[in-house]
Amino acid sequence: MQRLKNISSGIIRSIRYSSETTTSREPPRIEKTINNVQLLGRVGADPQRKGSDQHPIAVFSVATHSNYRYESGEFLQRTEWHRVICFKPGLRETILTYLKKGQRVHVSGRITYGEVRGEDGKPKTTTAIAADDVIFFQTS
Repeated sequence: MQRLKNISSGIIRSIRYSSETTTSREPPRIEKTINNVQLLGRVGADPQRKGSDQHPIAVFSVATHSNYRYESGEFLQRTEWHRVICFKPGLRETILTYLKKGQRVHVSGRITYGEVRGEDGKPKTTTAIAADDVIFFQTS
């Protein structure tokens, strides 16, 4: 058992913490966390349907750019590619039907990490954005 002292308004209080606070009578506090990603860029290729018939997913890539200017005045644009996956049935079908290569798109979601086995049987780590919402911009 651990004893902590808390000073509040000039009064010293003792608070006891023990294993009793994590019993089945009182649920433990769940810590809040944030895993939020937003991308605004262009689609790299037409989306593909992957996964199984029971668990299909839509997969596509989005390019984003970072612009740099050196002291010499030289301008550099660096492109980064992001793999986006979508599990939500309605959104998944909309992506597969309407989203096209080169289209400007805004993706909101969360970053995910996983592991797949390559053709050689060796594990390979993957990183993707699991899309919760995708906004399509009108093509010209």
